[in-house]
Amino acid sequence: MSDSVPQAGRAKVSPWAVFACLDFFLLWSSGVAMTVSTLLRTLISAQWLYDTTGSAAQLGLLGVVQFVQLPMALYGGLLADRVDRKKLMVLTQAVGTLLLVLLTILAAGDALRPWHIFAVTGVSGIVSMLGGSARPAMLPRVVPRSLLTHAVTTLQVTSQLATVVAPIVFWQVFDRLGITMAFGVGAGISLSSVVLPLLIGASGKPDMVSRQSTWESLKGGALFVMHHPLLPGLYVLDIGVTVVSFYRQLFPLFAHQLYGLGATGTGLLNAANAVGGIIGTLTVFCAGRVSRKGLLVLVTTLVYAVFLIAFGLNRNFLLGLIIVGVLGMTDAVSVTMRLSIVQLTTPEPMLGRASSFRSLAAMGANNLGQIEVGMLSAIIGAGQTMLVGGVLSVLFVIAVWRLLPRIRRYRYHTD
Repeated sequence: MSDSVPQAGRAKVSPWAVFACLDFFLLWSSGVAMTVSTLLRTLISAQWLYDTTGSAAQLGLLGVVQFVQLPMALYGGLLADRVDRKKLMVLTQAVGTLLLVLLTILAAGDALRPWHIFAVTGVSGIVSMLGGSARPAMLPRVVPRSLLTHAVTTLQVTSQLATVVAPIVFWQVFDRLGITMAFGVGAGISLSSVVLPLLIGASGKPDMVSRQSTWESLKGGALFVMHHPLLPGLYVLDIGVTVVSFYRQLFPLFAHQLYGLGATGTGLLNAANAVGGIIGTLTVFCAGRVSRKGLLVLVTTLVYAVFLIAFGLNRNFLLGLIIVGVLGMTDAVSVTMRLSIVQLTTPEPMLGRASSFRSLAAMGANNLGQIEVGMLSAIIGAGQTMLVGGVLSVLFVIAVWRLLPRIRRYRYHTD
């Protein structure tokens, strides 16, 4: 099989030309609101759980709850190919908003308990996975194909911007006004993510509804991904490194064990990671000048692994913020490129399922990583866990480099 895939158009256009499309602006705005509200819920829940229980293992167990939801990601991709994508976004985001309202009420009545956090995390994760493939599947409807790469990159940049805003809002509101107001702010932001998709003019209905059974449709999506010249190798790379190193939802633990800080440390570490992510995603706009995109993915992943080791060894908070920023930057480069490849090499009738398999790989790795890092940190400490994860990640990247040569040989032009 050839190492090449269909190429994007060569015409040079402004990276921000996508905002001339009103429907894209509405889809983008809804995504930003959803990202901020989801991050607020995650940060508030994790910080409150760790403050209340003092247990690293409890944070790790949140990953168990999220892991059992993963089959829903595949079904969500199937739904995105079979039902109205706008309605699917609205319905799933409405459920997420109601759950934030419920947490607000429980916190206001001093009735919030750890099991509530686990239950809401579980239900929120299920509905998020059911609707998660609808947004990327809508992209070809709201922008011309020539702007798809820019649309994906813009979504990634602004998603990272949202991950800067959310930790700052969390830090200020949680510390100054308390958990009730923090959940309330998240619920208000989430409400806008419900309304905005309704204003999109483009149709969300599938061009044609497959008569295949659910099993046959899922099987077709799996076969497409398995026979793709690049996606399996990229997913293997992502899974192998993430499982031994996932840290983002465990920042309360790292802030406390490595730097002796609470919510302030959690918020600033999250913000630094997101700023790095923005820088990394913005570099993708210039990546058309680099022909060996696969090699770039491997190199940035190797740098990521080396800085994991630095994260585990360092105990200076300011230096830690820089290290976490580099981790976010290198991770964002490979994520954005993988998303672009999915969009540009997948037929629209298959796009929901292809996106869902990508989500399955990424989220499965995140959840397994959260369990592994949380549990191991409870045994040997957060710093030592990152040190071990970094060393294993370096070894894994070297193995992929040698055993999956198509990735390092791959060339992909966007201009």
